[in-house]
Amino acid sequence: MACMTTPAARNSHTVHAELVAGVMSVEVAVGDRVAPTDPVCLLESMKMEIPVLAEVAGVVAEVVVNVGDVVHDGDPLVILSVS
Repeated sequence: MACMTTPAARNSHTVHAELVAGVMSVEVAVGDRVAPTDPVCLLESMKMEIPVLAEVAGVVAEVVVNVGDVVHDGDPLVILSVS
């Protein structure tokens, strides 16, 4: 069976966590425009602050996490709509 990708999925980009961490702050809201390297959230792990940056330009379609959440490697943080 072939893998089907919806048009919405092709026009989106998900920013993922790269480690186990707590969400300290969310720097974007739905509808915000971001450029590559713009911070989307700030994580904390082992008393270190780790900024998570947008990898592509787009518009924030969904913020998946909230301040205080614990995320794991590969968890989605923010979904961007890209064109």
